[in-house]
Order: sequence, then structure tokens, then C-alpha cells
Amino acid sequence: MINLIHNEMIKIVRKKRLLIIAAIIAVLVALFTYAQLKRVQSIQERLGTTDWRSQLQQQIIDTQNRLNSSGISEEWRKFLQIRLRQQQYYLDHNINPSAPGAPTFMRMFVENSIDLFIPLMVMVISADLVSSEASGGTIKLLLTRPVKRWRILLSKYLAMILAVSFILLSLGVISYLISGIVFGFGGWTLPLLTGFSVQGEELDTSNVHLIPQWKYLLMEFGLAWFVSIVVGTLTFMLSVLMRSTAAVMGIMLAALISGAILSSMVSSWESAKYLFMVNLRLTDYVSGMAPPIDGMTLGFSMTVLTVWGLAALIISFLVFTRRDVY
Repeated sequence: MINLIHNEMIKIVRKKRLLIIAAIIAVLVALFTYAQLKRVQSIQERLGTTDWRSQLQQQIIDTQNRLNSSGISEEWRKFLQIRLRQQQYYLDHNINPSAPGAPTFMRMFVENSIDLFIPLMVMVISADLVSSEASGGTIKLLLTRPVKRWRILLSKYLAMILAVSFILLSLGVISYLISGIVFGFGGWTLPLLTGFSVQGEELDTSNVHLIPQWKYLLMEFGLAWFVSIVVGTLTFMLSVLMRSTAAVMGIMLAALISGAILSSMVSSWESAKYLFMVNLRLTDYVSGMAPPIDGMTLGFSMTVLTVWGLAALIISFLVFTRRDVY
């Protein structure tokens, strides 16, 4: 099995997609770092101070003004109300939720990329693991070896998991190094609040507690890794079912983009909570953001994603071990 996994990893590395993904991450992190720097400078110039309390107070005023404006949707109004309560909670407890530093940038980057950017990078790796060999005919040579089919497919799946882990590791290291040059490398022990929960339109703070930012980051990267594995498994299944890599990428791209859109529109469509793409933003539960649909929790979303992932894995092995190759 180790030799099979090694062989699959060589195939992935030779396609240079991991290097391309790392380069894409580096470019985007550099752009977002510059944008964040300009945003901080703009706020400081507008307020005339570097005091974070004054900045947070201004954010509260801005949120209140947006709530008082007409024409915003109920979903957006609910989000702003919960966000306002969180901001006020941080201010009352003298905690700066956006203290400058590379760890803070890493946290924000993961939170904003868990439902689209990271899954897209995973999809690029997983989409052609089987379909490219089926369309190119090399799968026939692979199956002529005295190795059971399920072992061959398992080696490809384990190689996919290693590649996904490398993507998450690259994202963390690259975002830390690039943003650290601008914002500094400190902030690992910054106290952050977690344990918020949303009940209807009310923000429950009874379980709120402080944890250092390094623990917070471990939680968010762990959730991002879990989401990446599920998305990779679903893409892997499509790669087994279809011979066209373009078709696999098209289907997954449509699903991910539709999920990003649906998450802000499905509050009244309760059955949509069973769709995998509506449950990708697991980090929102850690930060206390309102779920897309009332009643959704971290445990529920992880269960839904687990069911989708297991179903995709079972289908992949059943189809691959029984299908005729021609």
C-alpha cells in the first residue's frame, strides 16, 4: 500500500498542481494583506487614532446606521443585529478581536475562504485522480497489476488526503510568513472569545469563554481540513463516475458557487440545511455567526457533511470495483 500511495503522490507532484496552488495562495495572500493594511490605515486616518476601542466604537456606530437604513433584507438585518451584540460584548469586556498580527490575519483568511477558495483548490487536485486515467486509458495498465481494485482506489484516496493536508499546511505557512512581514509575527496568545450561540434572533453568551488565539486557530484549521476532506471525497466520487475531468470540475464548481449564494438566501427553505454546500462554513459556529437556517449547529453541520462524505466514498468503491473498464 505504501508503494501504491508513493506512486500516486509522484503522479500528483509531476503535474505540478501543488506548486501552482501554492503560488495562487501566495499571490492572493499578498493581495489580501495589502488590502487589509490599506483598510487599517484608512480607519486610522478617518478616526485620527490608533486606539482599537475607538475603532470598535466606530464599527458599532456604522453597524447601527446600517440597521437603521431601509431596504435591507431580513437575513442581513439579523446578521447585523447579532454582529452588533458581539461587537458590544468585546467592547464591554475590553478585548480587541482584530489585534494586528500574522495569526489574526491567518484566522480571518481561513474564515473567509473555507466555503469557496479552499474547496476550489481541493477540487483542482481531486478532480482528475481517476477520470484522467480513465479517459487516457492508463487505468487499464494499472488494473493489470496483481493488486486488488479496492487497494488501488484506496491508495488514490489516501494520496488525495495527503495532498489536501499539504494545501492547508501551505495556506497556513504562506499566510503567516507574508502577513507577518507587514503586521508582525506576534499575537499567538491573544485572548479571543468563543462559545457564542445563536437562538433565533438572540445571541446566547452563557457559554462564552476566553481561549488563546493559537487554540482558536487550531480549531478553525481543523474544521477547514474536515471541510476540505469532504469536498475532496465528493470530487473523488465524481472522478470515479465520470471520464471527463472538465465535467467533474464543472459540477463541483457549480455546487460550490450555488452554496455560497444559497447560504444568504435559504433562511425560509428549511430542507436546504441537508445540502452539503450550505454546511461548509463551520468556522461561523466558532465565531458565533448566525447559521443560514435556524436550528443548525456545529454538530448538525458536521453530521450532514460526514454522511455526504461517507456516501460518496461508498459509491466510489462500489462503482470502481464492479465497473467494466474498456
